[in-house]
Amino acid sequence: MTAPDATPSSIRHEATHSASSITELLDVMWEHARHSITDTTAPSSTSQLRLMYVVDREDGIRMRALCQRLASAPPTVTRMCDRLQAIGFLERMPCPGDGREITLQLTPTGKKHLHRIREQRDTMLHQAIDNMPPTERHALATGLAGLQAQLNAAHGEEQHTPGSSSAA
Repeated sequence: MTAPDATPSSIRHEATHSASSITELLDVMWEHARHSITDTTAPSSTSQLRLMYVVDREDGIRMRALCQRLASAPPTVTRMCDRLQAIGFLERMPCPGDGREITLQLTPTGKKHLHRIREQRDTMLHQAIDNMPPTERHALATGLAGLQAQLNAAHGEEQHTPGSSSAA
């Protein structure tokens, strides 16, 4: 909680620190959830999972755009795509407008894997949020919506709801 006479910079610092701490805690919790899925063919790295989230959100994304979204070099992204394709989570197709470019989409198996991870995450979050007083839940929802809007604006992205798909 902030003191009533707290300065805007101290409130900003506290909010930043809290968001960072929660992000780290969620990363650990979600990593645990990801590893608790007994599917032995599941992606073994957080980077591969991030790639899957981007492809799920932007079905049919071009390889070049994916490299930009991930801020990764093309050879790195290509290797991750190779691994995901080998386990049946990703498929590559020629771009309809330019056969020299590749587009990517998750396979039904890849979508099912992400769905299971999201279900586990949602269960963890629902349990924690259900234990909060209603006023704190409302404040959390309002604050997170504002944070998401600012982060999307800073990265030049349109707003996406988690798990939604949009054409690239």
